[in-house]
Amino acid sequence: MRILIVTDAWLPQVNGVVRTLNAVIRELVSKGHDVHTINPEGRPSRPLPFYREISLTRITAGEISAEIARVRPDAIHIATEGPLGWAARRACLRDGLKFTTGFHTRFAEYAAKRLPVPGVLSLGWEVLRRFHAPSEAVMVPTKSIGTELDRRKFRNVRIWTRGVDRAQFRDYPRDHLDLPRPIVLYAGRLAIEKGIDDFMALKVKGSKVLVGDGPERERLERLNPSAHFLGFRHGEDYARTLASADVMVFPSRTDTFGLVMLEAMACGTPVAAYNAPSPLDVVEDGVTGCIAGSLEEAVERAQKLDRRTVSEGSRHFTWEKCADMFESWLVPCGGFPDRKPLATGEHAIHLR
Repeated sequence: MRILIVTDAWLPQVNGVVRTLNAVIRELVSKGHDVHTINPEGRPSRPLPFYREISLTRITAGEISAEIARVRPDAIHIATEGPLGWAARRACLRDGLKFTTGFHTRFAEYAAKRLPVPGVLSLGWEVLRRFHAPSEAVMVPTKSIGTELDRRKFRNVRIWTRGVDRAQFRDYPRDHLDLPRPIVLYAGRLAIEKGIDDFMALKVKGSKVLVGDGPERERLERLNPSAHFLGFRHGEDYARTLASADVMVFPSRTDTFGLVMLEAMACGTPVAAYNAPSPLDVVEDGVTGCIAGSLEEAVERAQKLDRRTVSEGSRHFTWEKCADMFESWLVPCGGFPDRKPLATGEHAIHLR
């Protein structure tokens, strides 16, 4: 099957959406599918206001329609609600092509945090509902998020879980961070919606470590000079950093999944999190981590968990299963019955 994925989130961005798409594409290719992407790489763009790490790509529906026609896919998946996603949506509706969509981020809540004026939250949800309304399958990462979208009158909601690369994230020697213990670690974007101030407010002994970067880093460093800001870490360096922590703290109440939780758990590091939708679907309380109304309570309990049990408890999350679910929700786009093979060099998959 020839699959086209349209996404505004792409390398060099470092986030769960990019990691998920790249992992799923690799699995799909290994199963024999012909996967193509339309992504921001090499296109005119400008930084998102108030969040310069994310770029907005400039493209028209006509331009993206021509790209879709060149690929002539069997199935189209629109992964994000950015400019590329909206242009692809318009092109598909105009050309009579069916498509599926992905719900990765609660943009309505994020917009409300950055622009705290009346009506922003409800308007944000209305925009998201409109975007996904024509979708044949709105793929969401957890049952809790699916239940919320059902309540908000989204149609055709389907569960599409996540995975973890256990060759990379595993039980390493715990000597990668030479810091006083216990080491409580946050991994992810340093952004206002991530709840990092709650992490910083934790009254715990030992060391606080933050892996990642984002618009809040300068403010957080200024207010918390004793914390250790490591910036982005990648590959085995990142995995060894996770494995060296005593607890991975997940302070967000708005994430739709939180891939970093799986990565930490696969390394044997328990997760401490709020009693919120994403952790409730990912963390098995008392086995792979601890969930509570108080992060201090969750951290205290999580430190007592057996690390081998934590790692074993995450084994049912695999990228193979994730790719199988993704494939099962795709629908024939219906527009190219006379499709011919692409010319040499036109394979559009981009992986790093």
